[in-house]
Order: sequence, then C-alpha cells, then structure tokens
Amino acid sequence: MKMNSKKNLLSFITCIVLTAAMALCMIGCNGANQDPVTEPSVFSDGQSLGSGAVSFTLIVEDLDGSKATAQISTDKDKVGAALQELGVIKGVVEDYGLYIKTVNGITYDYAKDGAYWGFYINGEYAMTGADLTDITPGATYTLKAEKA
Repeated sequence: MKMNSKKNLLSFITCIVLTAAMALCMIGCNGANQDPVTEPSVFSDGQSLGSGAVSFTLIVEDLDGSKATAQISTDKDKVGAALQELGVIKGVVEDYGLYIKTVNGITYDYAKDGAYWGFYINGEYAMTGADLTDITPGATYTLKAEKA
C-alpha cells in the first residue's frame, strides 16, 4: 500500500510540474505576436528637426505602411549619429554595429516579434548600417519596418 501511495504522489507532482511548464510556455508564446512597443513620436510628418550645415530627408515607414517624413539638419558626419542625437533612433551596439530597435517612438525587436528596421539610401537597401553611413547632403534615408 505504501508503494502505491508513493507512485500516486509522484504522478501528482509530475502532473503539476508539467501543467506549470505548459502554462509558462503559453505565456511566453503569447508575447510573440504582440503589437510593437510605442513611445511618443519624436517628429510628425513634414516636420524639420535639428540644426546644422548639412540637411537630408528621413522617411520612417512602420509595418502597416504608415509613413512620416522629416527634414534633418545636422553638423554630424554619420546618419546614425545625427538621428541618435535628435532622439529619432535608439538601439544597442552589437558585433556589426548599431542594431536599431526604436525609430520615432516605435520599437521592433527581431528576437521578440520577427520585425526589424531596414535602412535604405535613396530607395536602395543600404550596404552599411546607419551608424557607419556618411551623410550625403540632400540624400533621402529611409528606415522601414520589415518582417522576416
């Protein structure tokens, strides 16, 4: 009789552990398809930001296709540095440079939601990151949300 009650107790504990593991898994999976994290926008469509000798156009396009365009003026020499100084972009420095996670208040994180910010120069996908790209006066830079 003692052996039978030990097996029942062990089965009960195993069942509780498996149920808890499934619940945690479901909670973790729920966050994968959530909408992006949003903060207040840094600029509105058509706005000018910054001051300096060099100007360029910035287009931000989120996953639903909404666009905002700003005229950026700066004395910085790199696109990323100018946008960080104005608070337009936020990210983390990784092995290959700045990984942009937040643009104009919208955050996408590939590890969490499969979306990321693509960087374009005059409509062409850039071969360098924003932090390594020299500013060309009058150029158009686009940060476009994309999903893998």
